[in-house]
Amino acid sequence: MIQHIHIIHGPNLNLLGKRETDIYGSVSFDDFLKTLQNEFPSLRFSYFQSNHEGHIIDYLHRHGFDVGAGFLLNAGGLTHTSVSLRDAVAAIEVPVIEIHISNIFKRESFRWHSYLTDVCAAHFIGQGLEGYRKAVIYLLEDK
Repeated sequence: MIQHIHIIHGPNLNLLGKRETDIYGSVSFDDFLKTLQNEFPSLRFSYFQSNHEGHIIDYLHRHGFDVGAGFLLNAGGLTHTSVSLRDAVAAIEVPVIEIHISNIFKRESFRWHSYLTDVCAAHFIGQGLEGYRKAVIYLLEDK
């Protein structure tokens, strides 16, 4: 049973609410996280963001075997470039949900390939911040 959800954001996602608001919206992730915490009070949420690939991999290794945990991973641009991140997700036991706020298939063609898709339990793509809520519900129902 999932009790603790780790939300991990990759490069540039610290700028949510400020960066390309026509694509990513105007709500900061800190504000949205409060909404999730209020909606799911029985869950513990941890939020980690890094612009550095190795820090994200270290975080996955550190918490990827925690009983009762699950990950929501928006790896940003690393989704399309990082075999090392893919291997880290494949190596851990905790379920990982891949999330993209924008619809990567309606953007530049280099974004159409994800190294994470085949090693993640599910994917929520192009649903804005609502994708995180749906991913939480998926983890609660599936695991």
